[in-house]
Amino acid sequence: MKNKAVCRLKVPTLIAILLALAWACTAGPRGYTKFEVTIDPSVRGEAAAGRVILLLSRTEKFSPGPTGTPVFGLNVDGFVPGAKALVDETSFGYPVRSIRDIPAGEYFVQAWLNVYTTFTRSDGKIVKLHQDQGEGQNWRRSPGNLFSEPVKVKIEAGKNATVTIRLNKIVPPIKPYEDTKWIKHVRIQSRLLTEFWGQPMSIGANILLPKGYDEHPGVRYPVHYVQGHFPRGRAGRFSENETSPAFKLWTADGAPRFIQISFEHACPYYDDSYGVNSENVGPYGDAITGELIPYIEKTFRAIGEPWARVLSGGSTGGWISLALQVFYPDVFGGVWSFCPDPVDFRKYQIVNLYADKNAYTIDHEWTRVARGGERATDGNLTYTMDQENLYEEAIGDRSRSGGQWAIWNAVFAPVAEDGYPKPFWNPVTGEIDKATAEWARERYDIRAYLEKNWAAIGPKLAGKIRVYVGRMDNFYLNEACYLLEAFLGTAKDPAYGGEFQYGDRGGHGWSPFKGDEMLRAMAAHITQNAPRSAKKDWVY
Repeated sequence: MKNKAVCRLKVPTLIAILLALAWACTAGPRGYTKFEVTIDPSVRGEAAAGRVILLLSRTEKFSPGPTGTPVFGLNVDGFVPGAKALVDETSFGYPVRSIRDIPAGEYFVQAWLNVYTTFTRSDGKIVKLHQDQGEGQNWRRSPGNLFSEPVKVKIEAGKNATVTIRLNKIVPPIKPYEDTKWIKHVRIQSRLLTEFWGQPMSIGANILLPKGYDEHPGVRYPVHYVQGHFPRGRAGRFSENETSPAFKLWTADGAPRFIQISFEHACPYYDDSYGVNSENVGPYGDAITGELIPYIEKTFRAIGEPWARVLSGGSTGGWISLALQVFYPDVFGGVWSFCPDPVDFRKYQIVNLYADKNAYTIDHEWTRVARGGERATDGNLTYTMDQENLYEEAIGDRSRSGGQWAIWNAVFAPVAEDGYPKPFWNPVTGEIDKATAEWARERYDIRAYLEKNWAAIGPKLAGKIRVYVGRMDNFYLNEACYLLEAFLGTAKDPAYGGEFQYGDRGGHGWSPFKGDEMLRAMAAHITQNAPRSAKKDWVY
């Protein structure tokens, strides 16, 4: 018979272990540092609804983001001076989920209040969102938002403490744009958007005039509509610095003479509306094409015909420009789309909304692999899908972060019962809602829309679609472009007659064009498609 190993404890040792276990069970949770945020009456007297955002950093630089410093968010309503908004363990945080788990040490802390407006929409839903104040939906630059001076605090392990942070600063108004010889600015109140949102809503544009505009008062010009993020008064990359390459290209002898226009259509969800009609965002597509463009083209001597309107844009602007061409084929005459946001939802970046179970991970029998959200052109990950989404959730729940995933939910998804967008996936777990994805398929999946409707709209789009993207696009946007090209390559009666170009190792924003090559290609396209009776006096 083999000897058995026997573990013997002395009685005093056993008693000590049992006492320690009993203390652990009765001691309760360890202490931690909480933060009380208050409004100084000198900066705001009335009650506010909004999102309290608390920033922490080991240095005086706060860098909230998918790979940045900690941020915690808390919704408030009826928040008045003297009231206290408590940021505690229940407040959603990123990259540290709970403020209880912040390690001991010294930190700089700053609080913000992103102020919400209450909208009573035409669909009967009442929602609280941040109304853009001319900044392009940016909570750190929005006039009227409140913030505190950064303060240094010491967090001690296991110790209960409450630190008061006073919101005693307010973001000042933004200086209005000033017209110049080259760039003019317009802003109109939109009847369609005002009716949808239940309060006055405006859209605007920045207009870059061609060389010789004033010297040729009888000439009407083609228009290049440049799409993109909030342009802050700019019209494309033009600079009024006469020594800059952009100025020299625009004013060179023999250069194509266009009016070049960028839209300003920041909405309550993002720095632009994505330029289409949406159940959550409103009828921006109709407002842009039916209200803003007619006003601009009448005011600034545009030719005002579809063949004389071309579109371009990159990333968000790439999707907007392509969507405007596809959904309004009778309005525009051609599109040059660069690295567009997902044009096929089987590659929503690298998520298949229709087939995948989870947006954040790929599960195997024994392992779970995180999906990339952004990559470098050498293949290394910058951050993962869940990191970017969880960061946005901390900044603003219910798609109110002002971020990329928030606006995609707002534009592409239906309205949920509470009036906010019904997300494609659970923002915390990443579990995909297949019903929501299917709802979006025929509405905003551009490839699916084209495939279903090609017989009707194909004749209006032949020769008008051009797409350019790098094969190492940092956000994997080339993947959906491959799928779009695969369909268009098989389209018949008519053939699509456009082009796709890909840049080897090209990252986000890759372009095959240099200098004014694209403008010259646009001018040639317009000339080719103009009626024989059309004047060509804009060529001078």
